[in-house]
Amino acid sequence: MAEQGASDEGRSAPPVPAWHAPTDIEGGLYEAKMRGDWAAYFDVLATANLYHAMSRANADARPGWISYTPTYWGTRPGTKFLVFLTDGMLPAPAPDPVFFQDDLGELARNWPQDDEWLAINPGSPCEAYFPATAAHRLVWRRHAERMPYPRRNELRTLWAGGPLHGPVAHGLACGALLCVSNASLWNAMGWHGTGYVRERKRLKEWWEITNREEWLRAEETLLNGRMSSPFWGFVLGIRSVLARDFGGMVEIDHWRQVTSRAIRNRTANKDTAPDGVTMTAPHSDSETEAQVAGAQRLIGRITRYEARFRADGLLAKGRFVHTVEAWDYGRASKMARWGLGARYCDLAEAERAVLRAGRLSRINYRSWEEFSAAYVLGRCLHFDEEEFGDWYGEMLNAHRILTTDPNSPWLNIPFT
Repeated sequence: MAEQGASDEGRSAPPVPAWHAPTDIEGGLYEAKMRGDWAAYFDVLATANLYHAMSRANADARPGWISYTPTYWGTRPGTKFLVFLTDGMLPAPAPDPVFFQDDLGELARNWPQDDEWLAINPGSPCEAYFPATAAHRLVWRRHAERMPYPRRNELRTLWAGGPLHGPVAHGLACGALLCVSNASLWNAMGWHGTGYVRERKRLKEWWEITNREEWLRAEETLLNGRMSSPFWGFVLGIRSVLARDFGGMVEIDHWRQVTSRAIRNRTANKDTAPDGVTMTAPHSDSETEAQVAGAQRLIGRITRYEARFRADGLLAKGRFVHTVEAWDYGRASKMARWGLGARYCDLAEAERAVLRAGRLSRINYRSWEEFSAAYVLGRCLHFDEEEFGDWYGEMLNAHRILTTDPNSPWLNIPFT
């Protein structure tokens, strides 16, 4: 045994713990940097969303436009840098500044000034600084051309700074199908998404939302399950009531007959629809028959989708979809984050909406698999037209990832 006071020479220093990177991107950058493998660093960077801060006043003054703000950094006094952060390094959304999203290929094509350097995640263990002359940008472009961007169909997790368990994580996981499809971080409550400019553009183009009041109405409509067609709910509701009353699978012909009778009886002011099923009564015989015909077509579409779902493993044998409200609740989880990214709400308000989406999903469904099938059916009825194209295929891929990947929230967060 060494005597007290003996020299420590020859003893190894305690190991320095490895950095716990917030996402796969920062982890890949850090590992490449530690190896001194800058080609690998740029390969990772070429797959990353890159965010640059700008004044919200400037962003609002010229919607759709972006501006770069150079800064001086201590590593090279007198040198101007353009600072970009990867998505795991972003701060919580604040009213000002906002961030816009870029990528390495775009920067290679449109870098503003040759004398401005590129700074990646300054102050972090994966930080790096690069000159940005035309020759350097040609190298960036080569990396960008050979690496996949934007990424798609991946489960991505925020390991530091994002909830992994508990009610908020559950509510966020209700939007995980879209997150996996778009390879966005499923548990990023502090959402920047595609950046302030593009988040506003997304809401305007897809939802006709241009201000806070319109966002509030859309969020509330989704949380109330009223964004999807009430006619779908009526038709599915009849089958659910029949299944409850008769204790099992419902024959398609029986479903068709009861649905037609319910529609016609509503017109005749005979409220004989099964208990718990409501719809707006038609105003004329021609409208009645149009609704009957529409219901018959819808029943055919639903049964064909469910048959495909069973064949693809999306729906268990002998099971059927009771309601498509999951499509609204899943989008409500995402709408909360889109609203935050567009600054139509703050973080606390977005979190409350995510919690509501999770609670409503637990009330109406019994498992992630049941929730998923209902979500996908709603999406397909709205978009797919029985083409079984990307609108379906993207969700099927996301469902398979979420039900098999060991890191999936659906395998680590109990549904109920």
